[in-house]
Amino acid sequence: MSTTKKVGVIGAGSFGTAISNLIALNGIEVLLYSRRQTVIDKINQERKHYGIPVSEHIELTNDIQKVAKECTVIFPIVPSSAFRETMQKLGPFLKPYHILIHGTKGFDLKGVTEEALIGRQVNIMRQHVSTMSEVIRQESIVVKIGCLSGPNLASEILEGQPTATVIASQFTEVIKEGQGILDSPQFHVFGSHEILGAELAGALKNIIALGSGILGGMGMGKNIQAMLITRGLTEMINYGKAMGSTAQAFLGTAGIGDLVATATSKQSRNYTFGYRIGQGEPPEDIFMSMPELAEGARTLKIARGLARHYKLHVPITEMLYNVVFEGFDKKRALYYLMKYPYAVDVDFL
Repeated sequence: MSTTKKVGVIGAGSFGTAISNLIALNGIEVLLYSRRQTVIDKINQERKHYGIPVSEHIELTNDIQKVAKECTVIFPIVPSSAFRETMQKLGPFLKPYHILIHGTKGFDLKGVTEEALIGRQVNIMRQHVSTMSEVIRQESIVVKIGCLSGPNLASEILEGQPTATVIASQFTEVIKEGQGILDSPQFHVFGSHEILGAELAGALKNIIALGSGILGGMGMGKNIQAMLITRGLTEMINYGKAMGSTAQAFLGTAGIGDLVATATSKQSRNYTFGYRIGQGEPPEDIFMSMPELAEGARTLKIARGLARHYKLHVPITEMLYNVVFEGFDKKRALYYLMKYPYAVDVDFL
């Protein structure tokens, strides 16, 4: 059990709320930040969010400075597209003693617009893409940084179902502090020093989940879904190697564990996004109607650009990009992937 008196959570989305409830379950007071006063008022009035009771140990605030002042350990959990802006607001109030453990699975894009990634308008480079821990370093003086990753379907956590997660950090202190705050009979926390691998796996698996959802929406069975997940893992590892991670980082709870959960569950936003495409809905309509962002669609654009930069052969990523953003026929894409000349089954060990 952590001796921390109060923990901050930045972001009152489904996952931020789920993590807040888990922390409160351990008897720790939580300061949950939302930039929207309407959300704060609604939760305070109903003590519910996303239909799930919100612990009385959770205090709501829209004062981000208050979070930095009262909490040593802070969990930033906001969409990747808003992460840098959020850190720019929080950063000036942070001190070297703060510990930040983010729970955002995606990439930050700087110096290139998302719109420019459509088609072949720009060449993206590694300097344009940051993981969330890199954004924290860039926008604050915080050194002790961690990443919360693993099979964390927010809806299941909010329902109190058991699961496990990974806190990855260069610092053992960060891992132990996070474990003390979050570990409980329903939520086991593993530790890892492979923070880059955990962040890359957490972002890239959303692409494969989107593709798995498309197969589900098309009425395909488990055989082809298993093939997609297996070959998708290979692509994830190839990205990881190119960007400086190890293959082993993708073979644990934060890698294949998260991939399997996200790519097979209708509780996953990314799977659901893909499923609706597979059913024939236009992607732009799905974007407009989903209450929370499916990170996989945004990550897909960035990952495709990175593949070109690193000269990676990633046929699944390329085909999914063509289907989601270029209107490519889903059945033709599936046929192409079935016939793609993979040299060997396992080539990353």
